[in-house]
Amino acid sequence: MANFGELVLVLGDLHIPHRANAIPEKFKRMLVPNKMQHVICTGNLGSKDQYEDLRNLAPNVHVVCGDFEYTNTMPENAAPPSSTTPSSFPETRVVQVGDFRIGVVHGHQIVPWGDHMALSMMRRKLGCDILVSGHTHKNEVVEHEGYYHINPGSITGAYSCVTDVVTPSFVLLAVQGSKVVCYVYELIDGEVDVSKTEFTKTIAGDGDILIDEAFLLAHNVTFKTSSQLLLQAQVIGVAGMVVSGMATVGQILLGLVK
Repeated sequence: MANFGELVLVLGDLHIPHRANAIPEKFKRMLVPNKMQHVICTGNLGSKDQYEDLRNLAPNVHVVCGDFEYTNTMPENAAPPSSTTPSSFPETRVVQVGDFRIGVVHGHQIVPWGDHMALSMMRRKLGCDILVSGHTHKNEVVEHEGYYHINPGSITGAYSCVTDVVTPSFVLLAVQGSKVVCYVYELIDGEVDVSKTEFTKTIAGDGDILIDEAFLLAHNVTFKTSSQLLLQAQVIGVAGMVVSGMATVGQILLGLVK
């Protein structure tokens, strides 16, 4: 079997049962337990049952607190949480996967919501290479200032005050050292649509970051001079190519987790 590295499921804004009944069945069938190493959730699970479901998917589950988190609304006489169910989630987290520091925040703390300049301030605060956030219920994979901002959207397609139309979506990351393949899954008209983004990070040393030239050439990205390959220390060495379009579930996710 091909080595796809560490698989990271990224999802959020479930809002079950308040705004949605369940994860769409076509997505549920794709989420095979113990085939992924990490689950990253941007919060707003809806209930502790959803947290337990995430724990069944992977050995490492990383959840941040949403603005409508069930742990914030538990009544005083509620039963105490079990040893495996936390009574609260942190506002932010940083997860190391391969060579990447992945920062996680729900996103309601970012003003304006979803603004990439504001997100970049949080990314710098957390000192991460990739920032994962939610709240807008709209999926995005955006390169900003040489770093990546990832929003998995709402996996249930739950209602949002930010947008009138919410497309159910989630993200899968395949991390191999300094390289990431990012798959975005959307449920459109009852069918699963997949888009793919690839990026890499190579550290040249002594504070300078060098883009992986071989990776760029393989994707038909060229520079006129070699000096243009060298970036200063304030710019992260992440180079990316976005490849969008239709792909079958079997070719992408199921092919990875078999």
